[in-house]
Amino acid sequence: MINKHKQKGAETVEFAMIALLFFAVLFAIIEFSRAMFVWNALTEATRRGARMAVICPVGSDVPKQAAIFKHAVTGLGETIIPGLTLDMVAVSYFYVDPAGVKTSTTDPTQAKFTEVSITGYTHTLMIPLWGSSVTSPEFKTTLNTESLGAVPTYPGEDVEAPDCSF
Repeated sequence: MINKHKQKGAETVEFAMIALLFFAVLFAIIEFSRAMFVWNALTEATRRGARMAVICPVGSDVPKQAAIFKHAVTGLGETIIPGLTLDMVAVSYFYVDPAGVKTSTTDPTQAKFTEVSITGYTHTLMIPLWGSSVTSPEFKTTLNTESLGAVPTYPGEDVEAPDCSF
């Protein structure tokens, strides 16, 4: 026969040990989900910036603002990725010469591809008692150029410039 007085509180100790493991796994799952959201948002940010870069004039700030989800004219809006700044977004234009060499250019008549990349973003982990951060890899999207802000003119037609706002 087991003495009940000697085992009083054993359930509480067992619960504390299991709850510690349970909550550690729960927080790890939540943090992994947050990290995957940020990864996906950074991918979408480069895609969004590249889409604006292929229709806006070379050197425009609109693609960078689109990438961090800021309004092009007012600069208002909340970025969905905390800590993502314009300095982390790079927009480049290039063409591939006959030898297959990728060559950067600022001449809209030469540019055949537009590339938007995000580098230097640091994701802060929110795991209790383990304050740490992870630097993300470079995210990059490359698209064929379209108008680059050029307005085609046809005799007798009134063609509007592409809308470089969102």
